[in-house]
Amino acid sequence: MKNAIVLALVLYASCAAAQTAAPADWQKQWDQWLAAAKQEGKVTIMAPPDTEVRNALPPAFEKKYGITVEYIGGRSSETAARLRSERQAGLYTVDATLSGIQTMATIFYREKMIDPLDKILIRPDVVDGSHWMGGKLWYMDPDQKYILRLFNTRGVLFYIQTDQIKPSEIQSSTDLLNPKWKGKIATHDPTVPGTGSNDAARLYAALGEEFAKGLYVGQKPVIGRNRRELTDWLAHGTYPIVFGAEDNAVERLRKDGFHILPVYELKDLAGSLSAGIGELAVFNHAPHPNAAKIFANWIASKEGLEIFARARGEVPTRTDIDASQYLPAEYIPKPGVKYFDTYDWTFTVTTKEKIRARMKELLHG
Repeated sequence: MKNAIVLALVLYASCAAAQTAAPADWQKQWDQWLAAAKQEGKVTIMAPPDTEVRNALPPAFEKKYGITVEYIGGRSSETAARLRSERQAGLYTVDATLSGIQTMATIFYREKMIDPLDKILIRPDVVDGSHWMGGKLWYMDPDQKYILRLFNTRGVLFYIQTDQIKPSEIQSSTDLLNPKWKGKIATHDPTVPGTGSNDAARLYAALGEEFAKGLYVGQKPVIGRNRRELTDWLAHGTYPIVFGAEDNAVERLRKDGFHILPVYELKDLAGSLSAGIGELAVFNHAPHPNAAKIFANWIASKEGLEIFARARGEVPTRTDIDASQYLPAEYIPKPGVKYFDTYDWTFTVTTKEKIRARMKELLHG
């Protein structure tokens, strides 16, 4: 299974791909879209259940364009299920989404719910490859046009509450299997699409089934309902080892003096990259198609993406935004270092799904 590990370079050479040029008549097209979008009056987006993002994106977009944002916050898998049911009934209620890769790949892309972005993103400041890692827009899908990656942040493996655990006590993966930590670990459900299954697949792929079984079965971790609950447990020391806490919330807690340590890698486990919920897609049959185009260009612009990245606490894939102005250095991937890309497409649609099915067997078999 170790051969299934996907290694990614943090920064690709800017000359590796040709830059994309804006259409010659982009301004005329943009003005037409904007006028029509103002007539539509609003754009409806699916986005994370994140107070900071909810408070940041809608007012900024509305101030710039005079178009209201209807913000539907929730877990990607849950809102996607609702959206699927609506579409099966002939109802089309959402224009665009900011979601995780699992939902994007296995639902929206696989079920052909989304439109190509290469015909929607037209502003010169958006399509200019010199503004992006790798010298071009970072599309996640094999068609290179449907799902745009907006974040590329160094991922935290887990957090420890240092009032109860000394950092020296967990230096390698086998330390996590120490019987003294039995019942003291919290995580998301590893059998459900999302953060929990992402973490489990990452560990399974790198360290094998015996380790995954030892951690998720032998150590009897408690399953949290959401990231806020896991973060609260971590802060109060209810469970001193937590997988999947809310990164930006934890950072605020650390600034407030809570004794929490993020663990990015272990001696036998390399660091990873994550895009979080930082993928953009626009739905076909959108109820406000012109407003959706305006929103997509804005969130991929320097202004929109910086607001989003700051609110979410992520490293943007645009190179003209300085993440060091609002994030600790350890969140930012180091040039030239190889990381495990947990948002790699093949890992997501093939490896991860197989591992999730196997985890169900291990936990419930």
